[in-house]
Amino acid sequence: MDAVSYWPLLGVAVVIVGFALRANPLLVVTLAGVVTGLAAALPFGGILSALGEGFLSTRTLSLILVLPLAVIGLLERHGLREHAGQWISRFKRVSAGRLLALYLLVRELSAALGLTSLGGHPQMVRPLLAPMVEGAASKALGPLSHGEQQRLKAMAAATDNVGLFFGEDIFVAFGAVILMHSFLTENGIAVEPLHIAFWGIPTALCALFIHGCRVLYLDRQLARQRRRLQGASGAD
Repeated sequence: MDAVSYWPLLGVAVVIVGFALRANPLLVVTLAGVVTGLAAALPFGGILSALGEGFLSTRTLSLILVLPLAVIGLLERHGLREHAGQWISRFKRVSAGRLLALYLLVRELSAALGLTSLGGHPQMVRPLLAPMVEGAASKALGPLSHGEQQRLKAMAAATDNVGLFFGEDIFVAFGAVILMHSFLTENGIAVEPLHIAFWGIPTALCALFIHGCRVLYLDRQLARQRRRLQGASGAD
């Protein structure tokens, strides 16, 4: 049996080091591809050919990704995030935890129906959800510190991740469901994709309950931390 060469994995190290140094992502990925090809003993001309073919086959993908980001960036420049925070602060009964719990429910249900593009970090969390969560929290606590803002942003991003990850496993046409069906079929285990998706429901419900409790408890945690800090500053 031929020995497996691990030298091509040097490309992964290049990506990690490049992103850690905050270098240009396009340059890092290109350099990682070249390093991987050289480590695999490919001719330099073949590496350039593979990079060119990859660019040609995915050249329309950049347009699909860049256009929404450009639109969102333009909206943010004209005050989308500020207006979102001000708008949500008008509602008296809406808190940061309740807003996140509602978004978690909607995100998981929409992902279960295959509508995974309705949310996401660049198009939903950063321009809308995070400012609205911060606005709801500042209504109850007053001006937020940098640490509180970062915690709310992190929880908003985590809520989107949890809702998407566990919700899309219920969708029968999701890639992971199809992959599991193909793997089981190849190994002689007959199971329908619908059954695989069906047994993702208990896990999705558990994730909804556990993370829902976390975000609902977030309001108390922030208020308790604020009182503790105020008490410490008053004692000084």
